[in-house]
Amino acid sequence: MQKLYETQEKPKRAFLVSIVGSAGSESQVREINGLAETLGLQIAAHEKIRVREKSPKFGMGSGKAEELAKKAADISADLLVFDWAPSPSQQRNWEELSGIPVLDRQELIIRIFADRATTREAELQVNLAELTYFLPRLTHKYIDLSRQRGGRYGTKGAGETKLETDRRKLEKRINQLEKDIEQVRKQRQTQRRQRERNNLPVCAIVGYTNAGKSSLLNALTGSDVQTEDKLFVTLDAVTRRFQPAPGVSVLLTDTVGFIRNLPHSLIKAFRSTLEEASLADILIHILDACDPDIDRNYETTLSVLQELGAKELPVLTVLNKIDCLPVESGENALDGLQDRFPDSIAVSVKKGTGLEALKERIAMMSKK
Repeated sequence: MQKLYETQEKPKRAFLVSIVGSAGSESQVREINGLAETLGLQIAAHEKIRVREKSPKFGMGSGKAEELAKKAADISADLLVFDWAPSPSQQRNWEELSGIPVLDRQELIIRIFADRATTREAELQVNLAELTYFLPRLTHKYIDLSRQRGGRYGTKGAGETKLETDRRKLEKRINQLEKDIEQVRKQRQTQRRQRERNNLPVCAIVGYTNAGKSSLLNALTGSDVQTEDKLFVTLDAVTRRFQPAPGVSVLLTDTVGFIRNLPHSLIKAFRSTLEEASLADILIHILDACDPDIDRNYETTLSVLQELGAKELPVLTVLNKIDCLPVESGENALDGLQDRFPDSIAVSVKKGTGLEALKERIAMMSKK
């Protein structure tokens, strides 16, 4: 009988470590789980710790560090994932102690962006963010996740980073990427000027990642932008013409999702894409009504908008996924949300509920 061999590499086993005790720490624990799962990692264990003693070497006491390294070995973890940002030297110390690669929250997000990048513009921007992140971490252990994620990450930015250990070469590559992205930025400006000649208001859909931005664009315009119940599915701004009412036309733009503590290297690299929000006439801020962290997500989006210079623009708040509210408390829960977010429109993009009211509000705001 012919013997069969398994050719697909098994998902990497990740040992997640979160520091708890501060405000919002539980929501961060949920989020780091979501990031790891989006990247295709298998969560072998998740340790929630309180740090009483901080040392420059590990960011915590050496005894606690040794305890975590031993547990990682006991559960046969392939990598450690930290829900905070160790310095490059601390990351090296942890890798020497544990003998396995260490990823932090920033690297998880950058790797997800790398996996999602499909257009030349997105790949340029992700590549820049990767190299900027890895430049001070040239001795960081590289773990290849490319097979389980389609081969993209291991063949692009980070793979090059592992091979090109010469800092001068990396800096030269970063400079070239910045020039390429600046050229893309100029092309976007040309496209905006062409749109402005049509004298149509621009409505940018903004919000926390996985709140339903692309689904809303598809529902309103009949587009087929990719949607998936995962983080950061959309990396490229997509614009479609839309008629919210007879005789009224607007341009509706889908944008990159926001997340708490979005790595600065990504904000910088994706500035040409994120500018779509800052240069819009109206912002449609979509929120996941069923997310227990809705208030924190709302504030996070406002914070990113402020950094982009877009906080003063007119905003239409949309409460999405109302069909997922608990049946027994659905109406009461929705009433409470609308009290916290006055003048918001409640919708279910999936069911089509509330979309007509949303169109009417968009038409009314675009006429002002």
